[in-house]
Amino acid sequence: MDMKSYIPAEKSLPEYTVKAFVIGILLAAIMGAANAYLGMYAGMTVSASIPAAVISMAVLMAFKDKNILENNMVQTAASAGESLAAGVIFTFPALIVMGKYTQFPYWLVTIISALGGSLGVLFTIALRRAFISEEKLPYPEGTACAEVLIAGDKGGSHAKPIFYGGIFGGLFKFLGSSGLWSGTIEVAKMVGAKVFYIGSDLSVALVSVGYIVGLNIGFLVFLGGAIAWFIAIPLYVAKTGNPDGLSALDLAWTIWSTKIRYMGVGAMVVGGLFSLLKLRNPISRGIKAGLDAAKHRQKGHAVLRTEEDMSMNIVLILIAAFIIPLFFLYTHVIGSMGVAAALAVIMLIVGFFGSAIAGYLAGVVGSSNNPVSGITIMSLLFTALLLKAIGFSGNEGMEATILVAAVICSAAAIAGDTMQDLATGYLVGATPKKQQVFEIVGTFCAALVMAPVLNLLIQAYGIAGTATAKEGALAAPQAFLMAKVTEGVFKGSLEWKMVFFGAGIAVILIIIDEILAAKKAKLRTPVMPVAVGIYLPLSLGVPIFIGGLVKYAVNKARGNGSEDKPTDPGVLAAAGLIAGEALMGIIFAALIVVGKTPSIGFSSNMLGMLLILGIIAWLFKTGIKNVKGN
Repeated sequence: MDMKSYIPAEKSLPEYTVKAFVIGILLAAIMGAANAYLGMYAGMTVSASIPAAVISMAVLMAFKDKNILENNMVQTAASAGESLAAGVIFTFPALIVMGKYTQFPYWLVTIISALGGSLGVLFTIALRRAFISEEKLPYPEGTACAEVLIAGDKGGSHAKPIFYGGIFGGLFKFLGSSGLWSGTIEVAKMVGAKVFYIGSDLSVALVSVGYIVGLNIGFLVFLGGAIAWFIAIPLYVAKTGNPDGLSALDLAWTIWSTKIRYMGVGAMVVGGLFSLLKLRNPISRGIKAGLDAAKHRQKGHAVLRTEEDMSMNIVLILIAAFIIPLFFLYTHVIGSMGVAAALAVIMLIVGFFGSAIAGYLAGVVGSSNNPVSGITIMSLLFTALLLKAIGFSGNEGMEATILVAAVICSAAAIAGDTMQDLATGYLVGATPKKQQVFEIVGTFCAALVMAPVLNLLIQAYGIAGTATAKEGALAAPQAFLMAKVTEGVFKGSLEWKMVFFGAGIAVILIIIDEILAAKKAKLRTPVMPVAVGIYLPLSLGVPIFIGGLVKYAVNKARGNGSEDKPTDPGVLAAAGLIAGEALMGIIFAALIVVGKTPSIGFSSNMLGMLLILGIIAWLFKTGIKNVKGN
């Protein structure tokens, strides 16, 4: 990130405007709702910064007095909504899996997500200077978003791919949800004493996720699935047999959901701890740089507009103001002020380090690839073991664990997004202090719609494997995993053997990754994508891998085979496909609730496959277009 700021520090443009505020909070709510659906369905969310920037540019075209910094503020607020959705859907639905709720109280989700997410913004303020200004981490998605903003400010038009992508994604989801084809095409077969499974979801959103994250990450997600479904499940069945006489398909799914997916937990815990160990020096440097800057400002020294953060005094006051309501909420849930105080301290310490890891990794692999769920699993295990050690048990202890994890998960998710947005701001010449305020505004606005969207999705689809499940039930893989890990700790039923197997896989991957890093190889083996692949159904990993292959083919055709090049029109098209499918999923959820769902009289999986191949061909064709000068 060595380019100069597009708008120099000595020049000032309006950043806080009424239209930026209105558009920003509307997009924060919309992006949050769309990504809540995507995350409940696929267990993954992607950065909303680029689509938010493009939509903002299109809307602001109607105004004569628009400017790039105002546009940047809109995408800052809007992307906060998307990130908050990750923190919410990774944790809260676990309470439904555990049988605590069938619908969420509005106040509970709103307070925890708003305050937890805002803490994530505050935790990163001391780290901005070190991670962005000094270490100059690449922040790939933040850099891409800056390029889109700069091109738009110069008169370029990037809206067409995302517009068409939204139409195609929405239409595909509409036809599939109307029964024209199955959501998943899968087959399983017994071969001797072993069971083998292969399957794929028909989802343009998942293909688009793979396109955005690229071939390396897409392959690693598929590799995790292959380890679980092609190796671990057949070996487990060969050893234990099929005592219940299940069909091959049911057997494969049962073994994966009750046994094998816990390998992903072990891999994620080891990966998260290794990240914390590896980032200890950058984190400490970030804290020192932030405090030095605050002292510098207090002595009356001038600070460049493009390096001005929120005052540390205000940051500390806000942290206290956000922690106090959470303390009283925990007291209400647990019934003990002493334990609630201990949980608040744990939340502060673990939340800060989790946010620091998330902020750093967003700079290395991008916000979409940030292992927020791994950070949450670590904090959840630590909290659960601590509560159990001091005498908590049963539903009370499990609920407290999930509510603490929800705050930490929301904080980590927003922290990664904040650092990415601040990287974009650094490149376009924004004022960090103003962006930090807008991040909190976007977080609070998105929090207002999280509970209604969650309740709508649960009422319409339900969560697979729970009493709420209906036709087309959502997998909610992270939340399901959080629930089972928590229950496993308190009930003593956690599949520790599988957890240790996963930890061993993570150690091997870390060793391989360190060797590849020393050799400066393009292909790397970070743990988290593989762990995600292990605990996601293989049917989700297949289209993600296909999307990565399409991205690789586009890079080859464009003459830039490496994965770290600037964005192309295909990224915008993929973002449109995701937004279209996700928003149509929300619309269908509303139609299911009111009993007005459309139905097509016949079904053809072949038609669905042909249509998705056509959309993939369009994505490739869009990606290879030369965007220079556009």
